[in-house]
Amino acid sequence: MHLSSVNIGTKRDQQNGHENETTGIYKTSTTGRVQISAIGIEQDFIGDQKNHGGPDQAIYVYGTPDYDWWTRELGKELEPGTFGENLTVSDLESARLNIGDRLRIGTVTLEVTAPRIPCSTLAARMGDPKFAKKYRHADRPGVYCRVVQSGSVHAGEAVELLPYAGETVSALEMFREHFTADKDEVTLRRILRAPISLRARAELGRELRKVLLGREA
Repeated sequence: MHLSSVNIGTKRDQQNGHENETTGIYKTSTTGRVQISAIGIEQDFIGDQKNHGGPDQAIYVYGTPDYDWWTRELGKELEPGTFGENLTVSDLESARLNIGDRLRIGTVTLEVTAPRIPCSTLAARMGDPKFAKKYRHADRPGVYCRVVQSGSVHAGEAVELLPYAGETVSALEMFREHFTADKDEVTLRRILRAPISLRARAELGRELRKVLLGREA
């Protein structure tokens, strides 16, 4: 595998339904070496800091096989960065990754923490109000990563996959669980034992409490 593209977002306004929002989802490829710190790429703008960014979701990664699938599905070629990812990686199918897997790119090491959950911002960026639903059913979420080792990267560098050795779940299972209406205690506890992002941990912790309260009722 290699790093096909490094993508940086700039501050931009877009219409999302009846509201105007400021977003960094519009990302373009950049040449040259880019510095990655514990909170991601410094030049990358993040509009919705409640749901994106932060130490556990510092970098968003998507793969070229996923882009190839979308090209066939939509009937048009998509440029790297279209889905708002920071790094586009060749030969990487996001659904095959597990939480805790690591990607080593030169001096940088990333650790997978969560799948990307589609939202209305993505749908607005794609010009299709139904796109979040399409993205959900495509089962190609891409993954958020924490930065284990900071450093710099540039397009063309080799990417090494280091599988997680501990108990974990796949990014795809975690993605699907987000949309499951009737969550169960066993699955929630299993996902919570994996090295997931803090946002996901808080959300799944709330879901677990609901399940336990329902069982007591």
